[in-house]
Amino acid sequence: MSEATITPTMTGGRCMAEMWKGYGVSHVFFVDAILRRAMVEAEELGIKRILTHSEKAAAYMADGYARASGRVGVCMSQSVGAANLASGLQDPYLAQSPVIAITGCHTAPMQHRNSYQELNHELLFGGVTKFHAKIETPEQLPFLLRQAFREASTGTPRPVHLDIVNHTGELIAASSRAYDTTCEPEYGQYPPHRPLPDPVAIKRAAAAIKASERPVVVVDRGAIIAGAREQLMALARKIGAPVCISLDAKGIILDSDPLYGGAVGTYGSSAANHIVCEADLVIFAGSNTGDMTTGAWKVPKAGTQVIQIDIDPIELGRNYPGTIGIHSDVAAGLAALSAEASSAKRESWLATARGHLAEWNKHLDALPQQEQPMWPSRLCAELTEILPNDAIVISDTGYSAQWSGNMIGMTKPGQTYHRAAGSLGWSFPAAIGAKCGAPDKPVVVFTGDGGFYYHAMELETARRWGINLVVVLNNNGGLAQGQRTINAAYGNRAGRKQELYEFGKFSFENFAQQFDCFGATVDKASDFAKTFKAALAANKPAVIDVRTQFTAIAPDPWLPA
Repeated sequence: MSEATITPTMTGGRCMAEMWKGYGVSHVFFVDAILRRAMVEAEELGIKRILTHSEKAAAYMADGYARASGRVGVCMSQSVGAANLASGLQDPYLAQSPVIAITGCHTAPMQHRNSYQELNHELLFGGVTKFHAKIETPEQLPFLLRQAFREASTGTPRPVHLDIVNHTGELIAASSRAYDTTCEPEYGQYPPHRPLPDPVAIKRAAAAIKASERPVVVVDRGAIIAGAREQLMALARKIGAPVCISLDAKGIILDSDPLYGGAVGTYGSSAANHIVCEADLVIFAGSNTGDMTTGAWKVPKAGTQVIQIDIDPIELGRNYPGTIGIHSDVAAGLAALSAEASSAKRESWLATARGHLAEWNKHLDALPQQEQPMWPSRLCAELTEILPNDAIVISDTGYSAQWSGNMIGMTKPGQTYHRAAGSLGWSFPAAIGAKCGAPDKPVVVFTGDGGFYYHAMELETARRWGINLVVVLNNNGGLAQGQRTINAAYGNRAGRKQELYEFGKFSFENFAQQFDCFGATVDKASDFAKTFKAALAANKPAVIDVRTQFTAIAPDPWLPA
């Protein structure tokens, strides 16, 4: 931690830019007009200012930046854009991603008087942030900026909000004085602290494992945040337990590992759901045990013994009463548990788990593999074969998550995967942010046409800044995920049901080329690999418009009744 730094007289804008720099911020994502003086100073300090086409996209970019870089993301808008910016914070909130959102707000004399474009920002941001504060005087600026980084990165990392008077924040930014620009750079990354577990809790958990015949580890987003791959695998191998992942932990164990049990939950696999339901002990590592991971709390079955390791104590036992809770950094908790646990082979249990996975893979292999029209499963197989060893895969929600989460293989330790926590359209702007946070890694977006349409205009942003990524567009001409329930709702009734899910015909190849980006159309599976290689080599943002079968249904996993 730095010692107190009282600066000579400077503007609030300079104070903010210097503190961003001190916390390791390399990019800020924004829609003008906000903190223009701070933006001028940021340029001098080497901070890149990414002007976007919507406030929501700015929030998604800050989220992607945070997930890929391990640092806190920053996004901003003036007062009129506050509602749009707030809507973009839902995904980082649900995905445990640290983002600082900064908005301007009208001064106190203008509040509650029907001022132009002014709403109650505290209400707007209350549900999607863990901390909200208003900066009304210059003295508050460095103190609350420090607190914002501290709040965003500690415990369960999540977005925070700072509201700066006036509507563009310039009253504070223009104010000259001596500021305390002390920074605490440990809070610019996450997790900043790694608390060690209580030895008593570790002994209880180790005893439960020893008494178990069929333990399983369910690993989730918190283990990714903690960088707990090594500790996870050490524990699983020592106790002979299969490892099932949430989609938010995809890549922490390779698909080829003999302990891999597949993805668990609503968007997961029948294999993992069977394994977890048959287990007599479930070790949740870095999981908030939400409904998507647990199939609406049916996986594991009620009454199953649970161990839960989490950095946030309020999550321990939230959804499973009687949990053996280990309050700890996830990596430290797994390491301590591995050191204390008794070694065991459990070959029969592992054989059962591998059998479930083999059955699920057999089911996936039976999906149509024709050249044209291509099924998304075939597209995922083609992408797996050619995915770079250090690729970051960014997936949208819905069918994109189901297809990619189950069928794009993580075959190399350097490959990582991030998916939307529920906001369709998140993936493309999040991938732009991810590329800013990890500029030396190839970033690949897996989305559908429905998701890409949300923020397609950000192609201009990517091209303007030379943010070169590859969008693999699963283009089936509509919103395929809803077709089953829409068909059921119509039954035998005549009507124009296609109005509920069909889009018009459109060439994303031509669209990309209009922005001076790489654009290509792929109709046949055998053409994908060469097109993908060309996109990676194009040295500009790329969109591959892959024409797929609209009626292709992503396989739903088995879940207990």
